[in-house]
Amino acid sequence: MTKGKNKFRLFPAIASLIIISSCTGNVIYTDSVAIPGENWNLNNIPTFSIPVKDTVSGNDISLLIRTGSSYPFRNIYLFMTIESPQGTTLADTIELFLADEKGKWYGKGFGDIKELTHPYKTNVFFPSKGIYTISVRHGMRAEDLKGVYDIGLRVTRVEQ
Repeated sequence: MTKGKNKFRLFPAIASLIIISSCTGNVIYTDSVAIPGENWNLNNIPTFSIPVKDTVSGNDISLLIRTGSSYPFRNIYLFMTIESPQGTTLADTIELFLADEKGKWYGKGFGDIKELTHPYKTNVFFPSKGIYTISVRHGMRAEDLKGVYDIGLRVTRVEQ
């Protein structure tokens, strides 16, 4: 193999690394919580602790959920609670649609598992520095939800 051909083989790998790093540069927090046994019990409340140092920039908060075909519904209700460093709380109820009316799952993935990213809050300004805690509890009329693999949260700084 000649030296010139090696350059062309490295180019796609280097270009991919640049693209990946530029896409994740604004992510200030990301985490996920695995649901034991893919069976989300009502008492299992995933909690995310977000360290905030910037009170000037806007942020987008997104939820990530991975489900399998054994999940029995096309939607899911979530009770969200945000607690500030000072202890004040904000509660929300949101509904995510995981599949269309014909049962085709939204999101990406292959085989049984689909991952859906859903915007939760856009252009949010955190008023003070410190740790903000976001907890997520399912709000379905079942004690246990089978087919939920994990719940995640991502906070991304908005480009100014």
